[in-house]
Amino acid sequence: MSGTAATKPRLPAGIWALGFVSLLMDVSSELIHSLLPVFMVTSLGASVLVVGLIEGAAEATALIVKVFSGALSDYWGRRKPMAVLGYGLGALSKPLFAMATSSGLVLGARLIDRVGKGLRGAPRDALVADITPAAVRGAAFGLRQALDTVGAFTGPLLAMFFMVLWADDFRSVFWIAVIPAFLSVGLLVVGVREPDRPAGERRTNPIKRENLKRLDAAYWWVVVAGAVFTLARFSEAFLVLRAREGGLGLAWTPAVLIAMNLVYAVGAYPFGKLADRMNHRALLGWGLVVLIASDLLLAAANAGPVLWAGIALWGLHMAMTQGLLATMVADTAPADLRGTGFGFFNLVSGGALLLASGVAGWLWDTWGAPVTFLAGAGLTAAALLLLSVRRAGA
Repeated sequence: MSGTAATKPRLPAGIWALGFVSLLMDVSSELIHSLLPVFMVTSLGASVLVVGLIEGAAEATALIVKVFSGALSDYWGRRKPMAVLGYGLGALSKPLFAMATSSGLVLGARLIDRVGKGLRGAPRDALVADITPAAVRGAAFGLRQALDTVGAFTGPLLAMFFMVLWADDFRSVFWIAVIPAFLSVGLLVVGVREPDRPAGERRTNPIKRENLKRLDAAYWWVVVAGAVFTLARFSEAFLVLRAREGGLGLAWTPAVLIAMNLVYAVGAYPFGKLADRMNHRALLGWGLVVLIASDLLLAAANAGPVLWAGIALWGLHMAMTQGLLATMVADTAPADLRGTGFGFFNLVSGGALLLASGVAGWLWDTWGAPVTFLAGAGLTAAALLLLSVRRAGA
């Protein structure tokens, strides 16, 4: 991009507020999710396949719901009310995990939580794009993602502390998660102001054929790229189970997500700024290379430095790619269809995530963890090949 750092506009205060809203909700969610796979396997007697299916179904539900929330936010011309509803549902779901006595109840709690995530996700991402100048859009998404990810490693850190303090009492830890969830909702209500819309602006159905035609080939390429990328990776729950397989103690299993998210948080903002200056496809390609290296290390070892290097590289690939993909969607979707654009992007990615997590659980139960991660490396290599072909033909 042209211009110097000195002439670029500052990031709006609303981006910082949205980042801390995400941080608080992620502290809450990861207090639970860093322990949930082990809780299900050890306390509820679930198989790894069931864990994979629940994780995939929950995350896919969130991504599918984003289609409708994004389109509604475009139609209403308002993003914040849908985001408040979504964060509110996320907060209300948290006590259900502490009360769950079966995998079915965990699934119900996960679905409510992820419906909330789906309702808030696309409107929030569209709101980030709405309030941020285009010249610093990559940095804005990177900053929000970085603060979100600070929450994602703070949650497991607190989980580990309380598990040691309370002698592996899962349910007491889950109750603690209620507090930051409701703080997140309160901050969103009072701390984020939505941009004013032009008076008398006419709104039309964003999913009418003539509107969808405005989502051009560049946008749909990003959708396909995001889906192939998501198919090549699966839930981070499998990282926790890999470390647990190597003998990591129950109280210390949150350290897996702490390590991964620490790398993710440190890298997200710098890579977001880099996305404002670097070719997006090239940066995405390097992210795929890092994911291949991570999968190979995780296939090779379930303990020791090799395992932790694989976990760190998983976090690095997330830092390189997640904010980047959001920036690519924002850059290619028309401003009045950004909610819909993020919605469709996440719908397709949701289907890929459901398939990826289900297949990963089946591979793990049938042939073991090394084959699961080797399959991930193979799919990532295929995605990298497709990206290279696209770049060559561009």
